[in-house]
Amino acid sequence: MGIQDVIRFFLPKEEHFYDFLEKQAEAAHAGAKAIARFSENGTSAEEARAAVQKCEHEGDKIVHDMEEALAKTFVTPIDREDLQKLSSDLDTVLDLTNGAIRACVMLGVQQPTEAMKKLIRLILKCTEKIEVTIPKLRKHEYTSIVEAARELRKLEKEADTVYREAISELFRDGASGAPFRENAHDARVLIREKTVLEDLENAIDSCDEIADTLTNLAIKNG
Repeated sequence: MGIQDVIRFFLPKEEHFYDFLEKQAEAAHAGAKAIARFSENGTSAEEARAAVQKCEHEGDKIVHDMEEALAKTFVTPIDREDLQKLSSDLDTVLDLTNGAIRACVMLGVQQPTEAMKKLIRLILKCTEKIEVTIPKLRKHEYTSIVEAARELRKLEKEADTVYREAISELFRDGASGAPFRENAHDARVLIREKTVLEDLENAIDSCDEIADTLTNLAIKNG
């Protein structure tokens, strides 16, 4: 047992760091729900962008508050490097979700494609899983955390398949017997759809990064 572990055992821990992480997870899921309304409920891209942007600003404030608290705190419930890493991962998911809806507005995507809808649904599932899993850190439910991380990795692999098939369709449209979509050969359409698909897929990749971080935390502290 290292000196930090000995100190952490005897001194009271600043449990509010769990609050920061849980609030970040809630903000990430709120952002996913906001972009999902654009995908499923007919909300305009502009309205969804405003809603996601609000969540992103809330998330940034939580990150700022956590960084200030870390700078002032000697004993944390888990290693400060792990707290900072998980906080950064959660922030990245929300940033990339915001980037995706901003790309929709900037590039004129007023109706998401089927592939975009599938990826948005997967972001929603991932952030929901993260939101219910982060509180388990406080309760030291490490077995459940590892199981949740496995589920997140499965969702990421599903998203990877959706993304690859969608990109392949974009570049093969009308070629070698592939179904032809009107205007799909237009470079502007290709760039528009590819950009949004990449942003969505990157957001899900970040959820996979959270899965790795959670697994490492469970192994380290379990």
